[in-house]
Amino acid sequence: MYNSFKNSIYILILIININCYSFQAVEKNNTKENENTTIKTGADNYEKYLPLLKDKKVGIITNQTGILSDKTHLVDFLLAKKITIQTIFAPEHGFRGTADAGEHVVDGKDAQTGLSIISLYGDNKKPKPEQLAGIDIMIFDLQDVGARFYTYISSLHYVMEACAENKIPLIVLDRPNPNGAIVDGPLLEKEFTSFVGMHPIPLLHGMTIGEYAQMINGEKWLKNAAQCKLTVIPCSSYNRKMDYSLPVKPSPNLPNDQSINLYASLCFFEGTNVSVGRGTEKQFQIYGSPFLTKSNFSFTPKPNFGAKDPLYNGKKCFGEDLTSYPKLNQLELKWLIKAYQNTTDKTKFFNPFFTKLAGTKKLQQQIESGTPENKIRKSWQKDLTSFKKMRVKYLIY
Repeated sequence: MYNSFKNSIYILILIININCYSFQAVEKNNTKENENTTIKTGADNYEKYLPLLKDKKVGIITNQTGILSDKTHLVDFLLAKKITIQTIFAPEHGFRGTADAGEHVVDGKDAQTGLSIISLYGDNKKPKPEQLAGIDIMIFDLQDVGARFYTYISSLHYVMEACAENKIPLIVLDRPNPNGAIVDGPLLEKEFTSFVGMHPIPLLHGMTIGEYAQMINGEKWLKNAAQCKLTVIPCSSYNRKMDYSLPVKPSPNLPNDQSINLYASLCFFEGTNVSVGRGTEKQFQIYGSPFLTKSNFSFTPKPNFGAKDPLYNGKKCFGEDLTSYPKLNQLELKWLIKAYQNTTDKTKFFNPFFTKLAGTKKLQQQIESGTPENKIRKSWQKDLTSFKKMRVKYLIY
């Protein structure tokens, strides 16, 4: 009996050792796989789009975010591949991405390449037929951040519309959405359509720009229900739950990952008398105003690279520092509600731009009436459920 017991112990130890070895082998393989898994953007998957550009005159809408993994700009890469670029179209902030939010960007020439640049911001948001004359194919390559009021998706709409009307094929080079796992916020109501909100989508849509282009086409949101000839060059080794750190600032006032994650929640303040830190180096990571209750945190905006004349230039603002706040997985309302409650003159808190950003009058009314945040969120759920169902057919990842 003793020998039988002893043999059983040996067998048990052998099984444990085999299992441990198997686990270590799997763990090692998984680690190796993770080390080898590198996201490739649409721009980096050039073998899929270069053949489409051969012997064609190309128009391209891009900015400083249109780079490959080795930091080569897409324009320089295409020129090196002997692709003929006829015109560069620049979105808000310009081709090199240095203009302030809302600043008028003039047409001109790129100093590095000599190529002509046409601004698609201000009075000329949509390429005109004469600006597209001679172009055989268009490329769109901009880094979006997943928020409805970030104007690059509005530029996408107008480029698609112009391509449809002028029978020019469009290639969208896809890029990860750094907020791609979040679908949240109020749906835009049609009467509040503007350049900071063009479609009936929630504030955070949870789609890449390539997926979003497919939705614009599929839902026939272009004028006269037109559809453009669209090709999306997808990312490789990407899914929307992955963390994605942008290799370059998408715009002057989104300097880092923290600002990009907080952007959708803090941008509401652009429709109020509260600063979001423009004129500091913590844009969209702090908020405050001279009219908020004095707090332990304060800042004084001054002109800098992202704001030539920031709100409350030279005036001390009281508020909150969110530079170390944990990563958000939803649209956050608590800072907006808190600021409204703590402002000295509530009648001057909101301005008309707020309803354009929110896409509805209801949110302002809810905050002014003291509606609890959980009830505000419940008021979005029906629309969010419908949007998520519609969104599924356009998802790539």
